[in-house]
Amino acid sequence: MEEVRNETNGIGSDTQKGLERQKGQGQMPTIALVDDDRNILTSVSIALEAEGYHVQTYTDGAAALAGLSANPPDVAVFDIKMPRMDGIELLRRLRQKSDLPVIFLTSKDDEIDELFGLKMGADDYITKPFSQRLLVERVKAVLRRVAPKAEGTPAEGAVNQVMERGSLLLDPERHTCTWCGKQVVLTVTEFLILQALAQRPGYVKSRDALMDAAYDDQVYVDDRTIDSHIKRLRKKFKEADDDFDAIETLYGVGYRYREA
Repeated sequence: MEEVRNETNGIGSDTQKGLERQKGQGQMPTIALVDDDRNILTSVSIALEAEGYHVQTYTDGAAALAGLSANPPDVAVFDIKMPRMDGIELLRRLRQKSDLPVIFLTSKDDEIDELFGLKMGADDYITKPFSQRLLVERVKAVLRRVAPKAEGTPAEGAVNQVMERGSLLLDPERHTCTWCGKQVVLTVTEFLILQALAQRPGYVKSRDALMDAAYDDQVYVDDRTIDSHIKRLRKKFKEADDDFDAIETLYGVGYRYREA
């Protein structure tokens, strides 16, 4: 079997700078793959490289943590079950210092780990076995969601303007969020969900509507994925303010941002 390559050249210092530089030089984004199955690493690398992406590969979480810190990619794909350090622990450590978009690879028996991974800040997940085409499309979808932030796209209407809702301040162009003056670090998916809710305070957003706001229309996610992101959003805001209650649940209907 062809030896799996670990390409680390031409990688940006972080997601935003990396995308900006790649756009300026006509280079494609870099995708990191972390999986102890070399067959998966090889086949997925070939599929991604066929699309023009640069690929970094790692066979365990510990090696990946060091590599991702030294050479941050634009998107990372983590397997959950790995030696030395599993995907959940790798994501936990990564989230202490980075909002790098992450897609999880999970088996059908890993529902608990899958949900915990979403709560930790994963942006998407794919259940094994999966088609290479599906993974490539998920990677493209995540990159499309990251691109407006990273490329500094000019504001187009209210959706890209700084949004103030009581104690909440959202800046889509800078991808920054503050509550009562305290910074709240959000993943791309969390930011898009919160932005969709806060755009119209008092109006209910169904889970389907939040899926449309946060995910590409080619990507299917179920209700529990949105619920997991909402739980993590609440947790992050409660760390900044114990009394946070701006996101309301309407059981059987959806969610809404409480009017100030």
